Amino acid sequence: MLALRSHNTALVLDLLRVAGAEGISRLELAERTGLTPQAVSKITARLRDEGLAAEAGRRASTGGKPRTVLRLVPQAGHAVGAHLDRDELRAVLVDLDGTVVGRRRAALDLGAGAEDVLGTVAGVVAELVREVLGVPHAGAGAGAGAGAGAGAGVRGAGAALLRAGDAAPGAGRTAGTAPPGAARGLAGTGSLLGVGVALPGPLDHARGVLHRVTGFPEWDGFPLRDALAGLLGVPVAVDKDTNAAALGLSVRGEGGSFAYLHLGTGLGAGLVIGGSVHRGARTGAGEFGHQVVQLDGPACECGDRGCVEALCLAAAARGEAGAAARALGVGAGNLVGLLDIDLVLLGGRTVAAAPETYVRGVAEVLGARARREGGVAEPVPVRIAPGGEWGVAEGAAQLLLAPVFGRADG
Repeated sequence: MLALRSHNTALVLDLLRVAGAEGISRLELAERTGLTPQAVSKITARLRDEGLAAEAGRRASTGGKPRTVLRLVPQAGHAVGAHLDRDELRAVLVDLDGTVVGRRRAALDLGAGAEDVLGTVAGVVAELVREVLGVPHAGAGAGAGAGAGAGAGVRGAGAALLRAGDAAPGAGRTAGTAPPGAARGLAGTGSLLGVGVALPGPLDHARGVLHRVTGFPEWDGFPLRDALAGLLGVPVAVDKDTNAAALGLSVRGEGGSFAYLHLGTGLGAGLVIGGSVHRGARTGAGEFGHQVVQLDGPACECGDRGCVEALCLAAAARGEAGAAARALGVGAGNLVGLLDIDLVLLGGRTVAAAPETYVRGVAEVLGARARREGGVAEPVPVRIAPGGEWGVAEGAAQLLLAPVFGRADG
C-alpha cells in the first residue's frame, strides 16, 4: 500500500511529484536523494511496474546517450478530503498530485447525532468516488442520482451502509471496533488511499477520537476515525479543520512558519512551524479562538467569557466586519508575539464575506504592535489563504497523501 512504503521510496515519489510533467532522470534522483543509482533503479522499476511512474521522454546528456526521464502518474492514486463544518459538508476527490477531480457539498447538522452525521458523510463520499472513479458501492441504489447539492438521496446511501452494519457506529459496541458485517462500500478500490476528515476541535488526531467539540459536547469520546473506516472499508484520518488547511497550504508550497486563521462558524488556527504542522504533545495546539482577550466580555460556547471567537462572531453578526477584524487582529498579535511567525493567512466563510476588511483590520493591529516594539523588522504580512471555501477539504485529503511523499506531519 502506498502509505506504507519505505522512506526511500517516498523520497523518490516526492521528487517525481515536484518534477511534474517534465520528469526527472534516474541520475538526478540519485543525486538529490543520496541513494545509489542501483537503489534508484530498483525503486523506479517497481514504481513503473505498479503504474505509479512512467517515462516522460528523453533529455539530452552532457555525454553518452540521452537520459530517460520519469514522471509521476497522478491518476494512479486518489484520496478524499471531507470538511465537516457545523452546518455543511464539503468533500473533494484529489489525485496524487493534489489536483481536484471531483467535489460535492451537502447540508449537515453536526448536532444531529452520530448516525445522521456519519450517514451523510458516508453517502457523500461513496457517491463522489462512484461518480468519478466508476466504483460501485453498497447502498448505491439508495443514493443514485444525488447531485452536487446532495440531500436525502445521499443520506439514504449512507443509511444503507449503516443498516448493513446492523447499528450506528459506536452504538452498544466497544469504541473503535467495526460493526459486525459492516458494508465495505469502498474496499477494493485500487486507486483510493482513503478518506481524510477535518472538523472543528478539540480532538485527538493520533487516535481519531473527538473531544468536547465547541458547541457540541455530545461528541466527546466518539471514535470518529474507526467508525467511519468501519463504514467505508478504507483508511480514515481525522484532524482539526485548521490543521488540515495548514497542511494543504504547506504542501502547496507555503514555506517558513505561518498561522492559518479560520473564521467561519467558529475560530481556530493551524500552525506550521519550520515547515511542519504543529499539533502539540496532546494534539491540542491551535485552539486559538478560546484565548481570553476581554475578562468581562461576552459568554462563549466554551464556557468562558471574552474569548476572541465570541468577540469576532458577535461583531460579525452585527454586521461590523471592521470590529471583528480588529478583534481577530488582537488574537493574531498575541500569536505573532508568542511564536514569531513569518506570515498570517486568513480563511473561512466569515472572512470570505469581506476579505479586504479583514486583511486590512488584522494588518493594522499587527502594524501598530510592530511600531510599539520598535526595531527594524517589518510587520508580519497578512494575506487571504488560497483555496477559498474548499481549502479545508483539500487539506484533509493531504492527511492521506502527505505521508505517501514522506511528510510525517500528514
